[in-house]
Amino acid sequence: MLLALPFFQHQRTQTLLKEYKERDKSNIFTDKRFGEYNSNISPEEKMMKRFALEQQRHHEKKSIYNLNEDEELTHYGQSLADIEKHNDIVDSDSDDEERGTLSAELTAAHFGGGVGLLHKKTSQQEGEEGAKPKSRKELIEELIAKSKQEKRERQAKREDALELTEKLDQDWKEIQTLLSHKTPKSEKQEKKEKPKPDAYDIMVRELGFEMKAQPSNRMKTEEELAKEEQERLRNLEAERLRRMLGKEEDESMKNPNHTSADDLNDGFVLDKDDRRLLSYKDGKMNVEEDVHKELSGKAGIQGSDEEGEGESDEEEAEGESGNPDSHSDLDSNAESEEESGKPPRAQGQTPGKRSRSDDQNTRKAARTELPYTFAAPESYEELRSALSGRSMEEQLLVVERIQKCNHPSLAVGNKEKLEKLFGFLLEYIGDLATNDPPDLKVIDKLVVQLYNLCQMFPESASNSIKFVLRDAMHEMEEMIETKGRAVFPGLDVLIYLKIAGMLFPTSDFRHPVVTPAFLCLSQLLTKCPVLSLQDVVKGLFVCCLFLEFVALSHRFVPEVINFLLGILYIATPNTQSQGSTLVHPFRALGKNSELLLVSEAEDVATWQRGSLPLRWASGPSSPTAAEATHARLSCLAVCLALLKRCVLMYGTLPSFHAIIRPFPALLTEHLTRCSHPHELQELFQSTLAEVESQKQLYRPLLCEKSKPVPLKLFTPRLVKVLEFGRKQGSSKEEQERKRLIHKHKREFKGAVREIRKDNQFLARMQLSELMERDAERKRRVKQLFNSLATQEGEWKALKRKKFKK
Repeated sequence: MLLALPFFQHQRTQTLLKEYKERDKSNIFTDKRFGEYNSNISPEEKMMKRFALEQQRHHEKKSIYNLNEDEELTHYGQSLADIEKHNDIVDSDSDDEERGTLSAELTAAHFGGGVGLLHKKTSQQEGEEGAKPKSRKELIEELIAKSKQEKRERQAKREDALELTEKLDQDWKEIQTLLSHKTPKSEKQEKKEKPKPDAYDIMVRELGFEMKAQPSNRMKTEEELAKEEQERLRNLEAERLRRMLGKEEDESMKNPNHTSADDLNDGFVLDKDDRRLLSYKDGKMNVEEDVHKELSGKAGIQGSDEEGEGESDEEEAEGESGNPDSHSDLDSNAESEEESGKPPRAQGQTPGKRSRSDDQNTRKAARTELPYTFAAPESYEELRSALSGRSMEEQLLVVERIQKCNHPSLAVGNKEKLEKLFGFLLEYIGDLATNDPPDLKVIDKLVVQLYNLCQMFPESASNSIKFVLRDAMHEMEEMIETKGRAVFPGLDVLIYLKIAGMLFPTSDFRHPVVTPAFLCLSQLLTKCPVLSLQDVVKGLFVCCLFLEFVALSHRFVPEVINFLLGILYIATPNTQSQGSTLVHPFRALGKNSELLLVSEAEDVATWQRGSLPLRWASGPSSPTAAEATHARLSCLAVCLALLKRCVLMYGTLPSFHAIIRPFPALLTEHLTRCSHPHELQELFQSTLAEVESQKQLYRPLLCEKSKPVPLKLFTPRLVKVLEFGRKQGSSKEEQERKRLIHKHKREFKGAVREIRKDNQFLARMQLSELMERDAERKRRVKQLFNSLATQEGEWKALKRKKFKK
């Protein structure tokens, strides 16, 4: 039946069906016979090889314990039979090349009992002489004599070799003296000249002799430095308090040390050199003047000692009761001298009075001296009371000592105290700015302390600055809501804006402090009208701050340019400025449209260019006409300088030239009619020249005139079809690729078809197994029913028989 099946069906029964039947079995029988799976060997060869292997295995098992066979025994690869011959026996008496070998005769005589040697000798003697053989004793004596003779011969050869060696050495020494010709040392020195050291060798030697760097002490941390500074200030404050209470001199004037009679004064040190220079005057030695000077010096020293004794009497009287080492015996001797009627020390009275007055002066100076330690102020009033009435240097010292005594690393709550100190200093600076006149020097020095605190606590410093700016903006908004217009703030707000730019980076694109400051400055320039000379000064100050803020980022600020052009507009007559466009807060016509116009020629002639004082921002009480004229000219000069700076910064921007375009012609006409100082006219001309030169560098914004590039369009690809279903014109690689694709599809379809057939075959096998199991079950059930029926019939028949009986 299997032969009638197709080839693939038969192949599946041999492979797939076998795997299916053995799917749940784990035991495998492996045939390990020789050549069973090798088809290249014929069956006869397999049988012969198997028979040979079986005989070899059987022989190996039998001959394991077979010791009767003749085998050659070895030791370290050498046969024991060869070793027993004793051919390599060492002779201890010989020192030549044949050392370690023994003759066969000697070996046979000593180790073989002499039998072999005797037989050999007797056979030789019988063959040669045919005489009577020698006895054993004679043979041994002959052998000993022969060995001694051989030994003497070897010793004679050795001595001859030594003599020849010595002779050869002596001959060689004689020849060597002839061969070696030594040159004298002088010639050697001439021949071997030392080369001159080059720059590199000199530098290496210098580096070798240089001093090596010595290890220094490690750098102290910030906490250690703060602790040392606090300790130093505490010690200085303690010394100041002692001086103020007059305790320093009392402590320094201690009782003299008691010197016994047995003291040899071993610790004496010569503190002063008593030697004098020898000098002559008019042919005589000048000795008396030096002696008089020494005597006067000793008298002064003695007077000072007596003063010290007079002042220390009270201390000794007080120390007797409390101090056990008060040397009471010395004090009693001094009192007995006073009671004995000796004259008092008249010379010590006036110095004693002078020392008391000095003491009072010292105490007074200590009271007026600045304390060295300060507690951190808890309120602004405490800080103001500590700084008010002091000079600029003292105020800086107070703030510095407050920071050092309350460093954050010294205690837990010092950080919060110094954060409060930053806000208090800001408020104090605002008070100094509102004074009349403002104390700008102190403000300039206090900014350094603010910077140090800002570096330590940047977050709290930024919050304080933002709080101040927020209050200023709220006040301006409230004023706009109530009055309809705002005014320039006081000098304190301007100082706060200046401090914000000094403490924080202004070149950032966005900053939590500087960005609000930018907005505040722009609001001041656009919403605050110029009503007086003080407003002009404040506006120019704001423009200076703006240009300082954008010095690095070069951010374009149109508010500054519009304000500067407005300042130039109010410096020209109204008749000449018609047709010009102005931006709020400036007006073309009005009360303040000619605020900076100058008409007094005498005041103009006395004007000198200089910096514009900031005191004009606070508003002088009653300026004179000349001062007002000079202030107007200074404002105009500052405006031109700022405008020139803007030209250099924004000269290549089209928007800048769009704003400044209508003003050069107007200002040129104004210069021809107005009589300004020569310096101001030069500044005006240089600014206009700079504007004209920058016009040539920029290009206005224009639309691009080039033809637009059209979008890419996807056109269909046309391929010629010469035969139906076959494309022509492809390359060789394309044809190979298509062939492989076609082959892959064909193989894929064949594999899918074979897998489908395998699945069908397995399904048929499973179905046949199921049918076989069902048939077997039916057969058993039928057989069971038949057996039960027969049993039932037999039981009924038996029952009928019993019933009949």
